[in-house]
Amino acid sequence: MGKTYERIDGRLRTFIEEQPLFFTATAPLSADGTVNLSPKGLKGSFAVLDELTVAYLDFAGSTAETVAHLRENGRITLMWCAFQGPPNIVRVHGRGEPVFRDDARFGELLARFPDIDATRHGLRAIVVVHAEVVRDSCGYAVPYMTYEEDRDLHGRRFAREDDASLSAYFEKKPHIATSLDDLPGLPLPLPPSPPSPPSWTGG
Repeated sequence: MGKTYERIDGRLRTFIEEQPLFFTATAPLSADGTVNLSPKGLKGSFAVLDELTVAYLDFAGSTAETVAHLRENGRITLMWCAFQGPPNIVRVHGRGEPVFRDDARFGELLARFPDIDATRHGLRAIVVVHAEVVRDSCGYAVPYMTYEEDRDLHGRRFAREDDASLSAYFEKKPHIATSLDDLPGLPLPLPPSPPSPPSWTGG
């Protein structure tokens, strides 16, 4: 039986933070628009900000569907599966917002991710999600799979880019500035990379 939680804490928070992979789902308001589902990995790129707020780093890619959908309507679902240990699936349904480099909140948010060198991955934005419904379910049909390590390909590919070349890369892609459904996506050109923030020391 699934259970609804009032907050992300305790065993639930531990489970979420231990998973090396999660998924994000968004969609435009248009009934015939493109539903998007994306896998998210890279150790250190996800953080629980408080009992009802989580965030993850949005890195360089060939599209910006999640960003576009959040800019239009804010709806998002995050999902984690247990591929090892007891079966479990956790979903956070809520409202999301992409916080871009030139946002006054960006530096403070980035400090919440001290265990990853975000500059190596073409950081575009930080997606902040405010939970409205938090539920788990059994996950009995999810297979056992073993995590070995993160791939290093993404970091190797984008570590050689600076702000100008990264913007040029994005401008060549047809679905970065606008989504597959012609919604506004990532604002271009990219603002300059912020200076490396001090590590966050809050509770």
